[in-house]
Amino acid sequence: MTGVPLAFLVVTSFTAAANIGIAAADLAGARFVLANSAQVGVPRSWLPRLAVLKLAGAAGLLLGLLDAALRPLAAAAACGLVLLYLGALAFHLRARVLHNLAFSGLYCATAVASLVLTVSS
Repeated sequence: MTGVPLAFLVVTSFTAAANIGIAAADLAGARFVLANSAQVGVPRSWLPRLAVLKLAGAAGLLLGLLDAALRPLAAAAACGLVLLYLGALAFHLRARVLHNLAFSGLYCATAVASLVLTVSS
């Protein structure tokens, strides 16, 4: 991990940790996850698959931190997370559930930041 820019390390680690945390909440069927998914029209059966996508994105980001040769994998993982959260934002907007839109926006912003820093490092 020598030679890793600090911003890349901090932002990418935060993004990975946040996605691991929300994936765990998805898999555990946390009350707030179930309520939010019901409000925006995401079937409960999708939650395990969405959790796997979040975990895969986090794993790809972490692998990119460990080895510069894996940065393309990290960039692909960050792209996948950006697309995932753009979809979440779209579901919120479509359902007109705006009171908690900031959470999906924050996850999307961290994924975008990780993507930018991965590509530029």
